[in-house]
Amino acid sequence: MTHAAHASHHYTSTGLDNRKIAIWAFIGSECLFFGSLISTYLIYKNRSLVGPFPHEAWTNPQTGETVKAILDIPVTSASTFVLLMSSLFMVLAHAAVVRGDRKYSKIWLVSTALAGTVFLGFQAYEFTSFVHEGLTLKTNLFGSSFFILTGFHGAHVTAGVIWLLTLFFIDLKRGLRPTDAINVDLCALYWHFVDVVWIAIFTLIYLIP
Repeated sequence: MTHAAHASHHYTSTGLDNRKIAIWAFIGSECLFFGSLISTYLIYKNRSLVGPFPHEAWTNPQTGETVKAILDIPVTSASTFVLLMSSLFMVLAHAAVVRGDRKYSKIWLVSTALAGTVFLGFQAYEFTSFVHEGLTLKTNLFGSSFFILTGFHGAHVTAGVIWLLTLFFIDLKRGLRPTDAINVDLCALYWHFVDVVWIAIFTLIYLIP
């Protein structure tokens, strides 16, 4: 099979690579999945009968202690910035693979994975601090909807980091050539989707009381 025949094998009547159509179909299903989780959060928003609450202080009935609002917006804003920067790194990684620049393809792939890992570290810190302040999955409606929504997003970020590291190790072993750009493009589409979903989550949970 010639290279041209092999390349055309992946294209459909739409003119798009069937792998790209598959990832778009997957992203469409994920939009429905996250849409249902976000809708659930919005339905239960401000309906918790006991604290901790996300945006207002509350008084613990057992101790009489006044507890501040549980969300730490500056910390989460920092993690959001890191995740958004990772999308820029992803674009640069794809561009490097397209032009056959093996040095910078490695640099930007590992930078994207590192930024995603830092975001997950922020999320682990946030979850731990919330548990210490008395908010768990079973505490109230806010805790249940918050941990499920952000937890599933964190799982998607983790999958993305694994995908990025896989591409990075392939690049280390044999190098990613311009013909491999489609594989990086598929990962980039997924990664940008995860970032866009986080923008929606961050806005709805942290910025809108």
